[in-house]
Amino acid sequence: MKSGRKSMVGTVTSNKMDKTVVVVVERLGRHPVYKKVIKSQKKFKAHDAENTCRVGDVVRIVESRPLSKDKRWVVEEILRSPAQRFEQ
Repeated sequence: MKSGRKSMVGTVTSNKMDKTVVVVVERLGRHPVYKKVIKSQKKFKAHDAENTCRVGDVVRIVESRPLSKDKRWVVEEILRSPAQRFEQ
């Protein structure tokens, strides 16, 4: 990975497109007035060149140049797959 690029960890929610996956990244933040912890999520489209990601995989995505109208992220690695949990 090149230095200076942002990276995030999220869960794959869709892999129906060719060489593209939709990744949901959740983050926790504190409300400025009420100080309650709030969970927010955002969807990112990421490039998956080999079509290896499946729904439910936890992946790391990194920032890249614009690849299409909505794609600015690339899947760097699959951290955990739902199939791996059952094999253990």
